[in-house]
Amino acid sequence: MSQLTTYRHFLVIVACFMPNFLQAQSVQELALKFPGEEAVVLDHSIAYQLSVKDGQPYVESTESQKILYLSANAGAYMSKYSFYQSGFHELKGYEAFTKTADGKKFKVTDFKTANSLSSGVFYDDVKETSFDFPGIAYGSVGNLNLSRIHKDPHLLSPHYFTRFIPLVSGELTISFPKGMSVKYIIKGNDRDKVKFQHDSRRNETVYTFRVNDLKGERPYADAPDNSYYALHVVFYIEKYQDEKGQTISYLANTDDLYKLNQGFIKGINKEVSPELRSIVDSLTKNVVSLEERAKRIYKWVQDNIKYVAFEDGMEGFVPRDANLVCARRFGDCKDMSSILTVMLNAAKVPAYFTWIGTRDLPYHYTETPLPIVDNHMICTVRLNDRFLFLDGTDSHCAFGVPSAFTQGKEAMVAINENEYKILAVPVIEKEKNLIEDSTFVELTETGIKGNIKLKLSGYYSMDMHRQLVSYSGKDLEKYFKSRFYRGSNRFNLTNFEIGDRSDFNNITLTAQFDLQGYARKIDDEWFLNLNLFKHYEHEEIDFPKRQMPVAYTFLNKRKYITVLRIPEGYKVSAMPGGKSFRNDMWGFEIRYEQKNNQIILTQEFDNNHLLITPDKFQQWNRVLENLFPAYKETISLSKK
Repeated sequence: MSQLTTYRHFLVIVACFMPNFLQAQSVQELALKFPGEEAVVLDHSIAYQLSVKDGQPYVESTESQKILYLSANAGAYMSKYSFYQSGFHELKGYEAFTKTADGKKFKVTDFKTANSLSSGVFYDDVKETSFDFPGIAYGSVGNLNLSRIHKDPHLLSPHYFTRFIPLVSGELTISFPKGMSVKYIIKGNDRDKVKFQHDSRRNETVYTFRVNDLKGERPYADAPDNSYYALHVVFYIEKYQDEKGQTISYLANTDDLYKLNQGFIKGINKEVSPELRSIVDSLTKNVVSLEERAKRIYKWVQDNIKYVAFEDGMEGFVPRDANLVCARRFGDCKDMSSILTVMLNAAKVPAYFTWIGTRDLPYHYTETPLPIVDNHMICTVRLNDRFLFLDGTDSHCAFGVPSAFTQGKEAMVAINENEYKILAVPVIEKEKNLIEDSTFVELTETGIKGNIKLKLSGYYSMDMHRQLVSYSGKDLEKYFKSRFYRGSNRFNLTNFEIGDRSDFNNITLTAQFDLQGYARKIDDEWFLNLNLFKHYEHEEIDFPKRQMPVAYTFLNKRKYITVLRIPEGYKVSAMPGGKSFRNDMWGFEIRYEQKNNQIILTQEFDNNHLLITPDKFQQWNRVLENLFPAYKETISLSKK
């Protein structure tokens, strides 16, 4: 991911640790208004002052946050707070203190600042300053005041009103000179709660956005990034007048954004090193097909260049030279884009640097032509009239298939210094992402035993290839026991085998198992529920309480086939009729059939949506209402 992700996350986190007045409402009134909450943000006020200095936009901000504690126990786990700074968002000053209910003031003196590590392979120049509010008790108010210089106004981050605890009062103020044009877009849920005010003074324009009594949002594990639903304001400088009165287009459209992005890549990859040239030549020797050349180069990068994100300051935006990436054998997303582009072009395959936003971001280039739209870089290849999107950071992505987290997104493709294209990355159709799970079972005196054949294709297969690299030994056995699990917690995996691993798009796994106590025998009659899988149990959506969407990684189809061999001397005495149900959202089919001495149960499901919005929640639940009763159906076998 690029540095842009970090700074967007930086201000979101700052907005979460917060915020200004208790006179209007008592502690008791707020506790009644927000039952069950340990704390509320009394006020979060942030003011941006935009101006022009030395011919360029200049931005400073001041921020005030006040948190009221509604519980005597809140201090045990809500006293610790932190704020962030970086080379692009420089901290000028800060203070923090607690005001107790009886008016005492306890100033924070112990601030600890350290590098903020986003993950084990990610480093950037964001620093986190953490501290504890002292004297936290019922009715205490934690205060935090900050001031910053935003050194590159291209990188102004959205302001988030929504956070994990309720917001009593929130205000965003943007002041700018008359010769400057500032645009804004309000995103997320509860947009109608934002009160906007436009004031004009003699030499200044002021935008004010106010919000009152906003509920806290607890995230769900299956929700998309909070930018899809959290109430926030995206604002940016469209154009401005410099000291000479000339109007400068700043971020008015995608042309301005491309000009900014192009500046990050124009100084690199002036030549191909002998080492890199030798690798390209060895991979493409006697290969006429451009597509085959591209496949070989992409596979070499996946196998030989390790993804490690190290992004300090401008390194978050400027790709490293392909020759350096080759020599180091590691790089971040921009570096992967760099080496792929150079190697492919060296092999006469048209390839281009490409900026793209992952599905963490809900923004579009045409709506918001800003750096926040993209947080990732890939390489785009042109083969005749086809554009293929190659993500070097995904070491198990099949050639020609976009990484799952870029599906459906817009990509800004750098054709040359002055020309670009904005292309839509395809969403891979569900028919290409398949699970076909076949279970062949027979009855035993103590339960059932059987064989499993699991065929995976598309993203399911790519995920499995990824897991096979992650696990080994006992950990791999534990993973497969979970992966093959069916029936009940008495499932026992006795053996498993992994098929051909040469094709990321397809893989087949086989296994053997036994399951004690699953079938019941009463006198001479067997009773058995063939629904070894009960998918979607406990996955009803909490509607209408839940207002954030449900996100899925990819579209898919899944088929689960269970084949029971009828024991010698027995016949089917009862077999369910099956059931199907489908609406505009999704659906299922469950069917039973008898073929010779076998009973075959087939369960089929599909997913047609990457994102389920709240208006679809009732349709989702309606399918489950029809599905769950079918899981209770049993078959019975009796003596002939």
